[in-house]
Amino acid sequence: MSKIESNKMAFTLLALAIGTFMSALDSSVVSIVIPVIQKYFNVNIAFVEWVITAYLLVVSSVLLTFGKLSDLYGHKKIYLMGFTAFTLGSFLCGISLNIQMLIVFRIFQALGAGMMFSTSSAIITASVPSNKRGKSFGIIAIAISAACCAGPVIGGILASMMGWQSIFYINIPIGILGIYLSYRYIPEDKKKISVPFDLGGAVLIFITLFLILLPLDLSGSESISTTMFIILIVLGIALGVLFIVYEGKTNYPLLNLNLFKNKTFSAGLIATTFNYMAQFIMAFLVPLYFQNTLQLSPMMTGVLFLPMPVSSILIAPISGSFSDKHDSRIMSSTGMGILAIALFMLSFLNMGTSSWYIVIAMILSGVGSGLFQSPNNSAVMGSVPAQHRGVASGTLSTMRNLGMVMGVAVSGALFSYSTNYANSIYSTQGLNGVNLSQAVSTYGLRITFTAAAIIALAAMVASLIKGKTTTVAEAKSNIPSNN
Repeated sequence: MSKIESNKMAFTLLALAIGTFMSALDSSVVSIVIPVIQKYFNVNIAFVEWVITAYLLVVSSVLLTFGKLSDLYGHKKIYLMGFTAFTLGSFLCGISLNIQMLIVFRIFQALGAGMMFSTSSAIITASVPSNKRGKSFGIIAIAISAACCAGPVIGGILASMMGWQSIFYINIPIGILGIYLSYRYIPEDKKKISVPFDLGGAVLIFITLFLILLPLDLSGSESISTTMFIILIVLGIALGVLFIVYEGKTNYPLLNLNLFKNKTFSAGLIATTFNYMAQFIMAFLVPLYFQNTLQLSPMMTGVLFLPMPVSSILIAPISGSFSDKHDSRIMSSTGMGILAIALFMLSFLNMGTSSWYIVIAMILSGVGSGLFQSPNNSAVMGSVPAQHRGVASGTLSTMRNLGMVMGVAVSGALFSYSTNYANSIYSTQGLNGVNLSQAVSTYGLRITFTAAAIIALAAMVASLIKGKTTTVAEAKSNIPSNN
């Protein structure tokens, strides 16, 4: 590779990293300033939470559709449209006059984020030589982890100094830079074969994901009853089955079901889902333990949580580079094994747990996550032929978001059930007051973190059984030539 080509690849990765960082940062930043937005518009918390919920639901539901559109019309074109929409949406969010406008513009912003998320992996796979692909995915992993670290800090500082609108305005100059770099350096797409877009499949998958993700996101709150939760989940699953049947019969499917015959692709997606489920169970429980059990301030909670994303930032490029030269199963399965150990360590948390024990567990969880993500993403994307990279990227992002939402839902439900059970048992044994509260909380943490460790082990097994990483040439021979 010449120096000019190497520089162009570096700027391509920078453009993708900026887009990924902005999209990931936006979620964590907005979560921090929700109380400020609530007070500014003088609305109840159930209403203002839709600023987050609407964004999450729309992003997760359109990833597969935009991935397919990028396969049909060009990855660069869809990515640029997404970057532009996200930046414009940020400006519109900042000038919102009421909460309704803010929610609508957050949906518009989410469409842009969906375009970027669904195409970035495809662009890396198409633009970067296979022997550097893992390292490139490591750079994107760094962007995500950096956003997790910086989000709460940036959100708090900006909201305190310049108001909640500033968290959206900050995206504008960064977005303009990212749009320029994307236009200038991301390679042009090769001419695409003109085939019809599967509108019916796009509508079905959007409604399916929306019906499944909405009750999962609202579970544990008073916004949805148990009956409505079950109804929506059942309807979502039924439509999902209908989507699979429809895709199997249509001539130009949104999602080529033959992709799932590739063991590297399908097992990699399963591992992704379980990985993010386990991570977000931890992300849900650890702050509760810090603030409710240990009575720590939000600032100290952030400090103790910081070792996880920092260690992930440090390890991600190393694991990516290693997977470029060796079988990706080694790093991804080892990472999930380490994450399982960290989660098992966290299952022993109680009032007397030392800070060093917690920090070590958080570092191990970050190392495990960093070891897993880059090799797994590289293996999944490298296992599919070029004409399916967009939809593969969208599917990978969809499974990631599904794992996140399922993780939060499972942790909330399991922790609530286990603490209620423990309360009924311990109260009959004579415990009361603070002693009862501590015993109940410790039991709930042990059960839920143990479940998270088991889920991480399931991700490890999926990583091991996906087989040796296939090359793109091998992938072409494994996937039937169905559009």
